[in-house]
Parts: sequence; C-alpha cells; structure tokens
Amino acid sequence: MYNLPKLSVVGAGPGDPELITLKALNTLKSAKVVLYDALINRELLDYAPQAEHIYVGKRKNKHRYSQDEINDLIVNYANERGHVVRLKGGDPFIFGRGSEEINYARSKGLDTAVVSGITSSISVPANVGIPLTQRGTAESFWVITGTTSARKLSSDVYLAAQSTATVVILMGMSKLSEIVKIFSEFGKEDTPVGIIQNGTTINEKSGFGTIKTIEKVVAEKQLTAPSIIVIGEVVKESHQLPKELKEVSGFSASAYSKFLKIGAA
Repeated sequence: MYNLPKLSVVGAGPGDPELITLKALNTLKSAKVVLYDALINRELLDYAPQAEHIYVGKRKNKHRYSQDEINDLIVNYANERGHVVRLKGGDPFIFGRGSEEINYARSKGLDTAVVSGITSSISVPANVGIPLTQRGTAESFWVITGTTSARKLSSDVYLAAQSTATVVILMGMSKLSEIVKIFSEFGKEDTPVGIIQNGTTINEKSGFGTIKTIEKVVAEKQLTAPSIIVIGEVVKESHQLPKELKEVSGFSASAYSKFLKIGAA
C-alpha cells in the first residue's frame, strides 16, 4: 500500500510521547522516511525503526532547511523510497504549515494523508489545570499566532483583547511586551495570565501573573520559547496556581506583591 509515493502529515502532539494517537503510531510504523520537526519528542521516532530519520526543524533564526527545501525533500524521498511521514509538533494544521506541504505534494502527483494531532493550544493549558472554556466564565476561546509570516504580532490580538474570551497565543514570547500593551490599552491590566514553557514534558515550567505583572514573572522565572501564553479568568483554575492567589477574587492590587513573591509553580 505504501510502496507508491505518498506523504502523510502527522501530528506528534504537544510533547508528552503518550499524547499521540494510535493512528499516528501506526502511520509511523509504515514509514520509509520520517522528516521531523524541532518540537517533537524524539522517543516517537522509536516507532519507526525501519525508516530513515531526517531532522528538518525550524527554530527562531535557526532553520536547517527552508520550507521550499522541505517541500522538495518530501517529493524526492517519496519518489525514491515510497511512504514519507512528515512528523510535526501538536496538530499539523494549527500554525504547522501542514496544508502547504499537502498541497505541494498533491501538485507533484503524490498520494497524501493527514493524521490529526493533539494540539498544544488546548492540551498544554489543560495539563496545568486551565480549562479554556468554563460555564459562567468563558464561553469561547481564541488561538492566535504571536508572530505572523511578516514577523509581526497578529492584528487579531487587538480584537481578542476586546472580548471576554480566553486568549491563547502561540509563538508569542518575543512579542510579550506588545501583547501586554494592547491588553492594557483595553483596561485588562488585572486579567490573569499563565505562561507554560515546554508544556507536557519533563522540562515544563510555568509562571502566573496578570497583564500588569507577567513580564516581571517571566524575567524572574526565566521563561523563554517555546511557551504558550494563556490570558483570561480561567487561568485562575490552574492547579499549579498558588493557593493564596486562588482565594483572591479578581486578582486585586493587594495580590500583586504576593504574585511577585510566589512567581510560578
């Protein structure tokens, strides 16, 4: 079945190697070549011992291959070897450029398949006890890229800051000051914020504050990318949040000193 040129774009989940679907594992077992990204858990490659593993990850200012080069690798390996798996962190269709690779492969005559992954935008907050929706608190949520293809902050952040929805921002750490400024302009200084770095992995770190205090928390806890930023009242539900802060309604000004002393869980 997989001897013909084929591309499968597979979601590897948020980082925990157990947070991957059975379909994804079965797809890996049939791969001839696995092209994998920077944020996938390397343990997942053990499910494809028969395949050649090629790192094509892209981190900020550190791109081993351009997207055009990756597209060419997909087509060339598929024509030479058969089944190519493109293993991407989270879900490949959530800021993962999965659709671009699928479309390119189809344009070159390859058979294609997509295996959805568990997106970090939902699973990482859940892992620290943050529900993105909650009856009476948050009726919807936004998932926004912090950095567009033009390397700018998405203009959707301005719209999200005016809503009562939970806001999840991916790839936004380099734009945190801009995000804070936007939310402050709309009177959201007291809105709770959680930032989770390397979510669901053994290297996970998290920090909690408000729009007004989060930059200081980030500096004190030395939080960096890759991190997910969660903004909204639901952040107070986190089981990692210090007990003193859970008992403070609305994160009043008197709580800020406690926030800065306690920092992150």
